[in-house]
Amino acid sequence: MRLNSMCISCLVGKQERKISGFSDEDKKTAYMKEITKIIGESDDEASSPYLGYLFNQVYQRYFGELKDYTEIKKEYNAFVLGMEDALYDEILKAEDPLAQAIIYARIGNYIDFGALQHVEKEVFLELFRDEGKNRLDGSVYESFLRDCGSGKRFLLLTDNCGEVVLDKLFIKELEKRFPHLDICVMVRGEEVLNDATMVDAKEVGLCDAAKVIHNGNGIAGTIENMLHGEAKEALEQADVILAKGQANFETLHGCGRNIYYSFLCKCDWFAGRFQVEKNTGMFIRER
Repeated sequence: MRLNSMCISCLVGKQERKISGFSDEDKKTAYMKEITKIIGESDDEASSPYLGYLFNQVYQRYFGELKDYTEIKKEYNAFVLGMEDALYDEILKAEDPLAQAIIYARIGNYIDFGALQHVEKEVFLELFRDEGKNRLDGSVYESFLRDCGSGKRFLLLTDNCGEVVLDKLFIKELEKRFPHLDICVMVRGEEVLNDATMVDAKEVGLCDAAKVIHNGNGIAGTIENMLHGEAKEALEQADVILAKGQANFETLHGCGRNIYYSFLCKCDWFAGRFQVEKNTGMFIRER
């Protein structure tokens, strides 16, 4: 997805807030100048997640280690694990358990400390009761079912901590409906924000539900030419791909692969693009 003026404004604002607690104004000014230079010199296809990756390298040079999300990730993994059994019961009682699992896994996309200034557990819980924001596009879902029925290899590109608990429930239902599918799950290769890594996948039991690999880098998204061998192979060989979260949409949309995107519209630009209220769930197809 190409960068746009609203995203640029958001990127700059986030960086300013990120350094607001430091007192050295000269260093802060130099940092912001370098950040804006990176944006100004970026090519037309640069995405917000990729620029964020470059910003992190500059931040470490100026201010040291990035914020550690380890405790936040443990907290939200445990929080959603505590809901797992009750939510799975609701999935099993649904008219279409797989569709319900997709919706619940998409609600998990709310747990995003990159897109949101404040992640509130009350808002997260309320989303499970908000039917207006929890619909699936029927034609896209039918296409998804056909592709899963005819395909052999399925790849799930994950996003956030906590969310991966609900991804696990989706995987369970996908395996039930399509036992012939060879399912692979991809997490981030390095720590970035509160995105899920192999540590999180093991912590929530995702590794027990499917084969899990990592993408080899710390970008909050999926950039094809930065994937390592196993991850690149998984992407290229997948017949059906489900990409979770705004960042995966930003880094992959327009690639032409058979990708289904599942995310909540958590920022003004996404809400405006799809003409929905914030935190409305989207389920769309690349092709």
